[in-house]
Amino acid sequence: MAFRPDTTPPIAPSPDELTARMTAIGMAFAAAPEVDADIEGTLVHASSVGMDDGDLRVLSVLTTWFGVHHAHVNADALIRLVAAHPSHRVHAYWAAVASWCAKDRRFARLAKGYRGPAIDLLSVGTDFQLARRGADPRFAGTVLRVPSGTLRDRAKDVLSPEVLVRRHAGYRNRVRMGPTWRADVWTVLERSPALSIAEVARRVSCSFATAWQVAQDFRLLQQAHALPRRD
Repeated sequence: MAFRPDTTPPIAPSPDELTARMTAIGMAFAAAPEVDADIEGTLVHASSVGMDDGDLRVLSVLTTWFGVHHAHVNADALIRLVAAHPSHRVHAYWAAVASWCAKDRRFARLAKGYRGPAIDLLSVGTDFQLARRGADPRFAGTVLRVPSGTLRDRAKDVLSPEVLVRRHAGYRNRVRMGPTWRADVWTVLERSPALSIAEVARRVSCSFATAWQVAQDFRLLQQAHALPRRD
């Protein structure tokens, strides 16, 4: 039977595992990186830690990361994972992020993922802080009320695209091919070329047909490189 993408919520990693994954995708945390960690899954789990567990440091770095790297995020994968997440606060965060990054129309569906009333990031004191300091300009007018200065925004908290492209194979292939399922399948095949098509599709969470087509192109290039050159 052909693999179909899983729509169940992903299992949350342990705190140490999440830190390793966030480090791997270019967030400045003190941990050994998990090589080629899944980008979108890491983003969604980090947003849950920030919104549901109140870790504003993680949410600060996540928000800065997205502002720098959103052009290389697989929007379809992110939208699917956010939709499957049970937390309405996570939905509100990503709806607000999509409104902030409205020029990137790939995330428009995220903005529709939360239909409730505006949510306060802080558990207490939001009205006072907004009156005193104003709103974080990234979230002003969105469904998430964030006082200015609550989420630190420092460029040094994340790796630049020029650095991350050298360290993360999946990110590098997205720069080459675009932030698509094709790039993600290619990354898995580069690491494990003998995998079955069904297993590749399962690991990437894409359709069997997509994985099959990319695998044909990948193997064609493998065969071409194996042939002797005729000068």
